[in-house]
Amino acid sequence: MRILLVLLLCLPGWVNAEIYEWQDANGSKHFSDRPVADALIVDDAKILDIKPGYDFFRVRTVYDGDTVMLEDGRKIRFLGINTPEVQHRDKSADAGGDEAKRWLTDKLKNTKVRLEIGTEKTDKYDRTLAHLFTEKKEHLNLQLVAAGLAAVSIYPPDLHYVNELVKAQDQAEQAKLGIWTRPEYAAIPVTSLTEAGHPGWIRLVGKVVNIRKTRKSIYLEFSDTFEARIESQWLDLFPDVNGYLGKTIEVRGWLNKSKGHLSMLIRHPSAIKEKS
Repeated sequence: MRILLVLLLCLPGWVNAEIYEWQDANGSKHFSDRPVADALIVDDAKILDIKPGYDFFRVRTVYDGDTVMLEDGRKIRFLGINTPEVQHRDKSADAGGDEAKRWLTDKLKNTKVRLEIGTEKTDKYDRTLAHLFTEKKEHLNLQLVAAGLAAVSIYPPDLHYVNELVKAQDQAEQAKLGIWTRPEYAAIPVTSLTEAGHPGWIRLVGKVVNIRKTRKSIYLEFSDTFEARIESQWLDLFPDVNGYLGKTIEVRGWLNKSKGHLSMLIRHPSAIKEKS
């Protein structure tokens, strides 16, 4: 039992480790972090279901639907999602921004949250990147997407909960919940883009007329003035990009403008939807 006590004391660093209980020839029980070859019977070596402890924190400030500050002063950016912006400084609120903030504010009343910090722990603004869970085990990032209050926004290499997030988004879209019923977020034709571009997150639909490759990126060309870019380092996450040629697809994200030319960085295949 002394070994088990040591294992339990070390558990915070062993969140993903397995602890085995086994019995020797004398009938004595032992505990280890790996299977033991000389266990009396193979079936005697079993994995213990030991739940690790977590630190929970109160949220001091809700900035918007995907950014909060904890009681310890850390600013947290929700991983895997993006909610519309709320009003700040000289910028008016995006459609649905206030709704997402209200939902999150209500959800955080009288509860604390724990964090699952991302592969990349902070962003360029020094915000901690994390998935947040309440004391009732509610996954807030996922629930925002399921309610139609957020869109999936995956930044490799962090791929935690991707399948769950994408499934929740597909269901929210089909049910026309939240942002998916708002005209401001309806997909628009690439041909309707002007040189001025478009502020904020956007959905664009068009036919891929050419695929251009460089050492660092793959470009899906829709017209002389717009293309979607996929970084070569993340190409393994995508299906064969040559399959997009000649097809009408929807791309989602933010526009970049350079010398009158518009482009969109596609970080994950969830930002591309094939149209029938």
